[in-house]
Amino acid sequence: MLLREVIDSLNLQVISEGNLEVEVRSGIVSDLLSYVMGNAKEGDLWLTIQTHMNVVAVASLCKVAAVIVTSNLEVNEEVIDKAQEEGITILKSSLPSYELSGSLYLSGIR
Repeated sequence: MLLREVIDSLNLQVISEGNLEVEVRSGIVSDLLSYVMGNAKEGDLWLTIQTHMNVVAVASLCKVAAVIVTSNLEVNEEVIDKAQEEGITILKSSLPSYELSGSLYLSGIR
């Protein structure tokens, strides 16, 4: 499924727009950056409640398709600016990580 299709089907808000035409097949749910660094695969969707600058660095390092900030948490402008500079897509959902991961699973993202 294309990232753009995920955004549309789950009504996600685009905070920072990178490549929305990337294919997404799997994801990772974690708020521990070191866990994501060791376990994320290129092209994953990363669900987290973390909103600080280091999220952009880890997303870039791991080449995730997008970071989805859950629970309707706010992302500050410095982080958004850095994500845009790095070409990192940051999305926002009002759902908690658990519920959103279930929706992603049902849509075929494993």
